[in-house]
Amino acid sequence: MHTIRRPEPPDGSSEKRPVRDWVARRRHALLSSALRGAAYATGAGLVGLGFWAIQQGLQG
Repeated sequence: MHTIRRPEPPDGSSEKRPVRDWVARRRHALLSSALRGAAYATGAGLVGLGFWAIQQGLQG
């Protein structure tokens, strides 16, 4: 089965579409990485806070 290709618009906007798609994919990847990093940082902070609280409890 063949894909149906639309005729290219005369203004050349089809040339910008791959770049726009690439930017959208990169933006999604960057946001995903940032969210993952924030989740890891939050988890590490909570673990550190837990150990700090245990340490304070043992000292006092």
